[in-house]
Amino acid sequence: MEKKVINLALAGFGTVGTGLARIIQENEDWIERRINKKLVIKKILVRDLTRIRSFIPGPEAVFTDKVEDILADRDIDIVVELMGGLDTALRLIQKSLENGMHVVTANKALLAEKGNELFSLAHERHLGLYYEGSVAGGIPIVQTLKNSLAGNRITSLTGILNGTANFILSEMTSRGQDFAAALNTAKELGYAEADPTLDIEGLDAAHKLIILIRLAHGADYPLSVLPVQGISGVKRTDVALAAEFGYVLKLIAQVREKSGHLQAGVFPALLPMDHILAKVDGPFNSILLKGNAVGPIMLYGQGAGDLPTGSAVLADIMALARDKARIDNTGFRERALPKAHILEPDLAVSRHYFRMTALDKPGVLSAVSGVMGEHNISIAQAVQKPGPEGRDVPIVFLTHRAPLKAVLQALRVIDEFNFITGPTVHYRILK
Repeated sequence: MEKKVINLALAGFGTVGTGLARIIQENEDWIERRINKKLVIKKILVRDLTRIRSFIPGPEAVFTDKVEDILADRDIDIVVELMGGLDTALRLIQKSLENGMHVVTANKALLAEKGNELFSLAHERHLGLYYEGSVAGGIPIVQTLKNSLAGNRITSLTGILNGTANFILSEMTSRGQDFAAALNTAKELGYAEADPTLDIEGLDAAHKLIILIRLAHGADYPLSVLPVQGISGVKRTDVALAAEFGYVLKLIAQVREKSGHLQAGVFPALLPMDHILAKVDGPFNSILLKGNAVGPIMLYGQGAGDLPTGSAVLADIMALARDKARIDNTGFRERALPKAHILEPDLAVSRHYFRMTALDKPGVLSAVSGVMGEHNISIAQAVQKPGPEGRDVPIVFLTHRAPLKAVLQALRVIDEFNFITGPTVHYRILK
């Protein structure tokens, strides 16, 4: 007789773990109608057993601070890893799979670093390793790429994948705040961690992009070679100037396929105000992708939080409970995905924004324009902003499409001029 109860172990009972437990309790009847099984939280792994909990899942749940209590319980069907971090989470997932337990995780950093070997182990044991909650919170991008768009070649994927960074840039745009003030606002509202480094330096978005590359392209793109630039250096001046020219500054995660090679990275970029991603404000996430059959598709929603991420985790649990015989971890049949063929990041072609700070003297524009011409960079627009006589002035250039390599070479030459008084600010412009 088919088992009517699915026993869960939650490793971690913070924001997402508590949110998941609430959803399971509140939607119990609805879940049983969907999968014809009852989900029971049997064990909960926590760091501090003495801490008072705002929510207790039910009388069946036993709290423990020992990983071994989960690994030794052969009645557990699915281990739900929500603790984060690398070492302990890696050991828990490996041992759970070796012990015959399916795993659901929201650990994007671990999957970005160790995903290929963990998926290989899950494939070998014919077990599920599901991870919808690891990317973009409640947005169902993982299942969309694995199933709904499985017959498409994904030619491009561009996303706003970090709500903290997007909130900060939105505040800088709409309220004219500088970076530090916008970050403080994000912390006050709970959108930023006490240590926001992973978010503002682009690393969180990079982890998510690595996972999406595997799903969209069936290839393992090493995190160590992914170009990543965050937003901690973004100035209010450039946000305001971008708006004057009709652009919005966003932290973008992008992968594009070019003749069988992948070009990927995380970087701040200017988007035209009528671009669909330019309208994604506050802590929200969005992903714009293009399939060779389906064309463009956009997904939008809350990228973090207890209930949105808990909803994504629950979807994975239900998928495994419904059909544990049909495992689909990566969307591809290989035991381990092949290494990606990577196109050098410097070969990316786009339009560009430069802001230079220069002495207000004759010949500056012609000298800078000459260097750009030598590197085959065509200028679309050049504006010198007025300033006090004899003082430094900002000069803004917008270019036509040019390779990133040529742009970086030109900027190195320009920044050596004695009339350039500070490093040139440079952002790509996406159409």
